[in-house]
Amino acid sequence: MKREFLQNLKVGEQPLPKEVIDAIMGENGADIEAAKKPFADYETIKQRLEDANKTIEEFKGMDVDGIKKAADEWKEKAEKAERDAAAKIAEMEFNGLLSSAITSAKGKSVKAILGELADQMDALRASKNQKADIKSALEALKKDNGYLFDDGPTPSPYAPGPGRDPITPQEPTSLAGALREKYNTKG
Repeated sequence: MKREFLQNLKVGEQPLPKEVIDAIMGENGADIEAAKKPFADYETIKQRLEDANKTIEEFKGMDVDGIKKAADEWKEKAEKAERDAAAKIAEMEFNGLLSSAITSAKGKSVKAILGELADQMDALRASKNQKADIKSALEALKKDNGYLFDDGPTPSPYAPGPGRDPITPQEPTSLAGALREKYNTKG
């Protein structure tokens, strides 16, 4: 609204007083400023919108599927590594249990006994009660191939001596021994 419009406006034959025109113009100015206020931030909002759109385009450019695929691959590798480690630990525990059982069964050669048990190894590994199954396999092997195990105390080798068969001198080993033998002295 313009001031001239209000000055030309007449109530009856009289124009509007100046105070009324000033009051109307002041109120109109306040309304105009209030209406402008949302548009004052327009440039800032426009810049923010442009920045947001750029960021969205950057995200669209990212290979989200590739990132997810890579994450799935790493997860799969980690799970495989855990399975491999568990399998190695289980194998070490089985080998330790088997070696311990062979030693307690007084096996002479662990390698030889393992060679004899080679065809049964998969069944022994898969067994629910490995300890009992290993023991029964070793007992069966002991019956068939007893030479692989020590069954009792090893007899000492025969040595003639002061026991049942005293040693008889064969020939003297020194000059003094030869003289004693010739003259039958004990000396």
